[in-house]
Amino acid sequence: MLNLNQSHASHRHMGWALPRVDSAFVAAIAGGLESPTSVDIPAEAPGVEQTVDAPDSSEKKYADPRPGDHAGSWEIDPETGTTEMLKYAVVDDVGTVINPLTLAGQMHGGIAQGVGQAFTEHIVFDPESGQLVTGTFLDYGMPRADDMCSFDVEENPVPTATNPLGVKGAGEAGNVGALAAIMNAVVDALAPLGVSHIDMPATPEKVWRAIRDSD
Repeated sequence: MLNLNQSHASHRHMGWALPRVDSAFVAAIAGGLESPTSVDIPAEAPGVEQTVDAPDSSEKKYADPRPGDHAGSWEIDPETGTTEMLKYAVVDDVGTVINPLTLAGQMHGGIAQGVGQAFTEHIVFDPESGQLVTGTFLDYGMPRADDMCSFDVEENPVPTATNPLGVKGAGEAGNVGALAAIMNAVVDALAPLGVSHIDMPATPEKVWRAIRDSD
């Protein structure tokens, strides 16, 4: 087995400013925040738009850091080119965490997407006809549960000032960090053989050929 050192990847997102809030529902949620929020719903004015006075973040154009760190260990079998995922850990800042369970699910799903993109998923077209030849799951390599290990997911919440709830995005966090961590690990493992680059997806055949070509 090729000995993989632990691979580490960091990522940083730029946030966005939300428009002025015009929802009584959001006002009810924001009522527990320090920022004053009031709801003005005229009882005798049918047809008048209901409004909410909430902190206006539309003018805040500054960057909103969204840091995160992904680290893991993998092992490559030089006889087959197969890569095995041994350990994976991530610490991410998504601002205020509203539901830890669903957040962990989003992170797990994003990491799984990264595993698929890094190792198996590949859109292939016939060069003569332009026909998609990986249009079914018989041909397109989706990641499976046995391609992964258990993930250690932790949060480091730093609420943002760009919206009343202090929340940041979490949808892409798992995928963005996973791609860099995985591919850095593969190249790190192959570096002693003189391999300095390998394109995604790092399929067993592609890794095996890179090992053989380095001889």
